[in-house]
This record gives sequence, C-alpha cells and structure tokens, in this order.
Amino acid sequence: MEALASGGPGGSRCRLSPRCLEKLAGYLEQGPAAHGWVEDQVWTASRVATLIGRKFHVSYSVSGATRLMHRLGFSPQVPARRVAERDDQAVAVWREATWAEVKERGRPAGATSASRTKPASPAGRRGGGPGVGVG
Repeated sequence: MEALASGGPGGSRCRLSPRCLEKLAGYLEQGPAAHGWVEDQVWTASRVATLIGRKFHVSYSVSGATRLMHRLGFSPQVPARRVAERDDQAVAVWREATWAEVKERGRPAGATSASRTKPASPAGRRGGGPGVGVG
C-alpha cells in the first residue's frame, strides 16, 4: 500500500521562497505604476514574469507567472489593444454610415447553394428510380 501513496503535487518546486512570495504579493498589490508600467493599471502575466526577474533574479515563463499569480490569489489581465490616436467620434460615424451599408449588402437568399454536389436530374436517369435497370 505504501507504494500507492501520493508523492505530493507534480511539477517542479516553486523557485521563490515563502518570504519572496509574500514580497511578490505586496508588489502586486502596489500596482503596475509603482513598478514602472504607467500606461495602464493592468498586471499581465508577462509583466509579472518581468517583475519577478527584476526583484528576485529568478526567471519565470509567462505561463509559470500565470500559475504563480493564481496561487497568490491574483489573475492576469489582458489589456484592451487600442490605438492611442483613436478618434472615437470618427469610429461611431463610420459604424452608423459605412458599416450599416456594407452589412445590408449580400447575396439574395437562395441565389446560391452551399452544397458541393450537383442537383439530381430526373431526365438523366433510366427507369423508375435508383437501382432500377442495374445488372
């Protein structure tokens, strides 16, 4: 029975000590701006991996940083990708005018078929139906 006992959780051991994990949680609570990311208040897994490297001189992959964040009770966020020069008013005008026009266009219903086979032609068959006259 001892051979069947669990050896504990799989995977490699955490490379940060419990004290370092406490420090990391504190750094995460301070927010990204306190550590040089001033463009938004978002902790991405990539930023956390970079922060771990800077503060603790330990290399973590993005997926490893994600798992570590979850373990500490944080979740990585994905920033909204928007152009800094975006003109929201111009986007709204385009949506109302151009997009509405483009969206309404299209093929009339029934004009084409999605089927790759040719429609059956009763004139091309001999006899009364499938299999008749074979042999």
